[in-house]
Amino acid sequence: MDNNNNFSRRGRKISRNHALESVREGKVKKPFLKLLGLVVLIALFVTGSYGFRLYAQAQGSLANTFKPLAGRQTSAKINEGKPISILLLGVDTTDNGVRDTQSDYKGNSDTMIVVTVNPKTKKTTMVSVPRDTMTQIWKSEDHNTRKIQKINSAYNIGTEESAVVTTQKLLNVPIDYYVKVDFNSLEKIVNSVGGVDVNVPFSFSYGDVGQKKSHFKKGEMHLNGKQSLDYARMRHEDPNGDYGRQQRQRQIISAIIKSAASAKTFTHFKDVLDSISDSMTTNLSFNDMQSIFFNYRTASKDIASDHLQGYGQMVGEVSYELAPTKEIQRVSNKLRKQLDLPQETVNNEETRLNKQNEKRGFSFDYDGDVPQTYKVFTRSQLSD
Repeated sequence: MDNNNNFSRRGRKISRNHALESVREGKVKKPFLKLLGLVVLIALFVTGSYGFRLYAQAQGSLANTFKPLAGRQTSAKINEGKPISILLLGVDTTDNGVRDTQSDYKGNSDTMIVVTVNPKTKKTTMVSVPRDTMTQIWKSEDHNTRKIQKINSAYNIGTEESAVVTTQKLLNVPIDYYVKVDFNSLEKIVNSVGGVDVNVPFSFSYGDVGQKKSHFKKGEMHLNGKQSLDYARMRHEDPNGDYGRQQRQRQIISAIIKSAASAKTFTHFKDVLDSISDSMTTNLSFNDMQSIFFNYRTASKDIASDHLQGYGQMVGEVSYELAPTKEIQRVSNKLRKQLDLPQETVNNEETRLNKQNEKRGFSFDYDGDVPQTYKVFTRSQLSD
């Protein structure tokens, strides 16, 4: 009972810290200084003085990154200059050394960000979805697994399509594109741009299982590839837990873009492209990437940053972030507005479970010391 109580209060505290973090970031983080920046950067490069040769190199290096989703023909939206939505997925296949024992380990998408870009209003919106958010997992538009799990497991259970459809169903927002980056290639990417500069929030040491630890001292540091990977992976020593790790991952990704955009990188242009192509999968074609840069870049001048606010709660023996119905609806309304779509009432498995638990006394506004109970009821149980 005490463990559940401590988790409940700590979970809510972490959620509030995450909210403050998002407010602090506000409009400082540009949308393409996230995972999408790795894609748009290529389009930027091909407009430079290297001309056609760089264009050909970029097109060749990115050929292997293209992986379409079944039934989604969305290039027309970009060609017509319509608002688009993109799911950014950060996948770590090296957690706890599991790559050494499972060669086919896929990992979970521990970083999930929904981005909408509206060239007409010249506005970009980014909404982070916590990896521990409870949701129903879908493999495709027509395949509901009926499993209630953490949203980061959707990619592991299925594919990129599963992550896209599961997020789409949760928020009732159409998602046109995805960009998946594997953190397993982070070391190579950082080395290819000559390292990155970060502001370390506190001193700590970390290393993957069986490897030498990297040591970090609070303040400005220049990191190589190995150090960057360790910096982006540590979680348990961070006072903000996974929210702190996500912040450090964003630091690294932003620093990569800053280093890659500098003049020194042009001498290693092919290395940078190869590093990106090794670590990225997307259903954006090379032409799509170019069109986004040329026709959508004005939207980077007005950027809104947000997140799906969760409520830390133990469900059985598993820790989750539960998204209140009003919060799911708020995020859905915000994203649909940016996509020029009318508002719709969200009605899915998550809102149904919330309703049933609230009928039984569960409160998302509760901040007391007695642990609450949130149950996952099947439809047959509710009808008995």
